[in-house]
Amino acid sequence: GQSLQALSCFPPPWSHTGSLLLAVHFYSLPRAAPLIPSTALGVLLLILSSLLAYAGIRRSLRNASLFSSLCLTMSVFWCGYGVVFILGGQGVLNDTGDFRNALVPGLVTFTLALFIIAVVGFLCREVILAMIASAVSLASAHEVAMHYSTAFGSSAVACNYMIVCLVGGYFALGRILYFLTKEEIALPGTDLAKKKTHEQMQSTRGSMNHFAVSGLILNMLSASVFGCRLLGVTGKLFIGQVPWLWAAGIYQIGICILSYRTMDVLMATFFGFTSILKFAGGYCLLYPIWQPEEPSFPTPFLVVFSILFAVLALFLTLKSPVDGLYLLFYVAYCIALACSPKGFFEGGPQGVDVAIFVASALMTLIHLYNVKASAKIPTGKGAVKALLARSSFLKIREGADLHAPYLGYSKYADAEVLGYACSVLASFAMTMTGDPQAPLATVVIPWVVVAGGILKLLGGSVAFARGKTLESSVFILYAVMWIIWGLTRYGGLYGTTRSFHAAVGIIAFMLFNGFIVFCTLFLNIAWFFYSLAFLLIAVSFLLDAIHALPAGYDIAATLIFGLVSFYCFLSALFNSIFEGSCLPMGRPIVQLSGVGGGMTKCLHLPARKASSVKRIADILKNGGTCGIPTDTVYVLVAACNRPDAVEKAHHSKRQAQDRPMSLWISSLKQLEPAKHLFTPLLWDFMEAAWPSPISLVVPRGEWVDFLGMKDSAKYVGTPQSIAIRIPDCSVTTHLIDLVGPIVVTSANPTGEADTTHHNQVYAKLGDKVDAVLCDGPSPENIASTVVDCTKIDSGNIGFFRVGIIPKSQVKLILILLLLP
Repeated sequence: GQSLQALSCFPPPWSHTGSLLLAVHFYSLPRAAPLIPSTALGVLLLILSSLLAYAGIRRSLRNASLFSSLCLTMSVFWCGYGVVFILGGQGVLNDTGDFRNALVPGLVTFTLALFIIAVVGFLCREVILAMIASAVSLASAHEVAMHYSTAFGSSAVACNYMIVCLVGGYFALGRILYFLTKEEIALPGTDLAKKKTHEQMQSTRGSMNHFAVSGLILNMLSASVFGCRLLGVTGKLFIGQVPWLWAAGIYQIGICILSYRTMDVLMATFFGFTSILKFAGGYCLLYPIWQPEEPSFPTPFLVVFSILFAVLALFLTLKSPVDGLYLLFYVAYCIALACSPKGFFEGGPQGVDVAIFVASALMTLIHLYNVKASAKIPTGKGAVKALLARSSFLKIREGADLHAPYLGYSKYADAEVLGYACSVLASFAMTMTGDPQAPLATVVIPWVVVAGGILKLLGGSVAFARGKTLESSVFILYAVMWIIWGLTRYGGLYGTTRSFHAAVGIIAFMLFNGFIVFCTLFLNIAWFFYSLAFLLIAVSFLLDAIHALPAGYDIAATLIFGLVSFYCFLSALFNSIFEGSCLPMGRPIVQLSGVGGGMTKCLHLPARKASSVKRIADILKNGGTCGIPTDTVYVLVAACNRPDAVEKAHHSKRQAQDRPMSLWISSLKQLEPAKHLFTPLLWDFMEAAWPSPISLVVPRGEWVDFLGMKDSAKYVGTPQSIAIRIPDCSVTTHLIDLVGPIVVTSANPTGEADTTHHNQVYAKLGDKVDAVLCDGPSPENIASTVVDCTKIDSGNIGFFRVGIIPKSQVKLILILLLLP
C-alpha cells in the first residue's frame, strides 16, 4: 500500500500521456491532414485535464504543494486548450487569425505560470517537477512564437513535450528500481523519503492554503485574455477566448471549495468573487453571437462589488498585508468597469487587467516560494497582529477550534460570509429592470445566476456539511429562486407577457419562505430580518407576475434585502476574524428551554488538562453525570459508588431494555478483590483482550456487590450478565483511576446516532448532563465490539455486536489462550 502511494506522489502518467499526444500532434502539424483530428485531440485533453485535477487535489491534501500546483495548472491549461481545439475542429474558428487569437492569451499565461513553478522547483530542489514545468513552459513559448513567425517550426514545440515524456519515464524507471531492489538503488531525484520528511515538517508548522497558488494563476489567465487585447497581442475579443475564461471560472469555484477545506475563509471568499468576474467576462464575449452590439453593465452592482472587495481586502490585510494590497487591484477593476458602459471591451478595465496579470504573477511567486522554502519572502504577516495585540477592543481569533462548528466536526470552514455577499450582489443586480425587448443586453445573468445561484448553493452545501441545517436550507432555497427568476426575467424566457403559472410558483416559494421566517425566530434576530427581507423580494416577483407592481417597489425591496445581507456579511466577517461580537447577529426572538446554551449552561472542560480531568472526577464523586471522550465515541458516565448517579444516568437516557448500561474499569486490579469469583480462563481472557475497544459480556455474580452500586445495580447489565471493558484511552482510564469503576451508556437518546463530538453531548442530552470533557471529534465513529463470554469455559464465545475490532482478531486471542 505504501509503495502504491509513493508511486502516485510524482508525476502522474496522465501528464506524460497528454505530452505524448501533443508531441505527436505538433510533429504531424506540417502535414496536410494532422495525425490526430482537432476535435479528438480536444476531447482527449479534456479527459486528461480532469485526471490531472484529481491527482493535484488528492496530493495537495497531503501537503505536496508544488506537485499540486503543477497538476492543477496543467489541468486548467489542457481544459481550455482542449475546448479551443474542439471549437477549431467544429469550424467555429474560421476567420484568419482566429485560432491564434483564441490560443495566445492562454499560452502566454501558462508560459509564465509554469516558468514560476519551474524556478521555485529548482530553488527547492524538486528537479523532476521543475524540468517538467520548464519543458511545458518552453513548449508554450515556442507555440506563441510559431503563431507569429513562420521561422519557428512546430517541431520545437514537439521536442519540449518529448522532454516531459522522457523525464516522466526516467522517474518511473527510478521508482521501479527502488522497489524491486528493496530501496537499495535510487536514481538521483527519485528518492521520495527525504521529500516526504521535509513536507511532514512543513505540515506541522500550521495549516496553509496550498490551493491559493492555483487560484492566483487562474486570475492571471482571465486577466491575460483582456490584457492581450489592449496590448495588441490579439486582434479581437470573441468566442474563441471564452474557454479560457469559463475554464478559469469553473476551476476558481473548485479552488474556492478547496480553500474552505484548508479553513481559509477570506481567500475562499475572494476566489468566489473572482469566479463571478470570469463568468461575466465569458458571457460578454458570447453575447455578440446573438446581438451585433456589445452589452452594457449595471453601474450600481459594480459599485457594490467594489465595496465588498474593499471590505474583504481590509480584513485580509489583518492576516497578510500583501494579500490585502493585492485585492485592491480588484477594487480598482470593479470601479473601472462601473465607469465603462461597455465593460470588458473598453480600455480602462483592460488596463487594470494588465496590472492584475503582473500582480498575480508576483503573488504566485511569493505564495509558492513561501509554502516550499524554509526562508520566507516577507509579506507582513504578524505585523498587524502585533499591533492589534495591544488593543483591548479587537482581539484576533486563534487556536485549533477557530473553525470548529457548534455541533460536530467538519472538514470545511464556514461559508456564510460568501453566502451573504452573494445575496448582496444578486439583490443589487436585480435593481436593473432591463429592456423587455432585449433582456440579454444588460449584463445581469452572470451576477444573479452565478453569484445569487451557484455560489449560494456552494455556501448552502458547506453550511450543511457543518451541521447548520436551517442555514443551509435557506441558502439552497434562495439560490434556486435566484437562478429560476434570473434566467426567466433576464434570459429572454419571460418576455412581455405574464403567466398565471409563474404566479403560482412564486406563491409556493413564499409559503416555503414563510416557514423559514418562522424557524428563524428560534435562531437569531439577523437571520429573522434576512429571511423576512427576502419575503419582500418574493412579493415584488409576485406583483410583477400579475401586472400589479407599484413603481419603485422592486427597487426598494432589493435595497432593503441588500442592506440586511450586507450587515450579515460584515457580522460574519467580524466573527470569523475577531473574538467577541463587535457586530452581533442577535439572540433568538423566541427562546426554547433546553435549546442552545451549551458552554454557558453546562461545564465544558478541555481534556488535555489534568486539572479538567480532576474536576470531572470530583463531579462524578459528588453524584454527577458527565459526557467524556473514549477510544471510540463519546459516552455518558456515572460513578459506581454513587447509586443515585447511576439511577440518574439510567433515567436521562430512557434506556431500552435491550440496551443496558455497561461497566468500565481502568485495570483488572479494581476487580482483584473479586478475582476468585471469575473462572481462570475468563480472567486470562480479560487480561489478554484489554485495554481495547472490546466489551466482554460476563456472567453476573456476587462480584457485582464489590462495586458499591447497591440497589442501582439493577440498571446495569441484565439479570444474567454485565458488559465490562477497559477503554484504550489514557484520559478515560486516568479518570477511572481517580473515581473508581464507572457505569457507561452512549451519550445520545436511545435509538439516535452515536455522539462523535463534545458539542453534541449537551445538544442531545441537555440539562441531564452536568459536565462535558472536551476532546474534539471522536477518533473513531464506530462503537466497540461486544463479545459474549458467558460460555467461555466451554471454549465458545459469541458476538452481540461487531464493531471496530473484527471477529477474527477476538477469536485469535482465545485460541492463543487455549493452546497448550
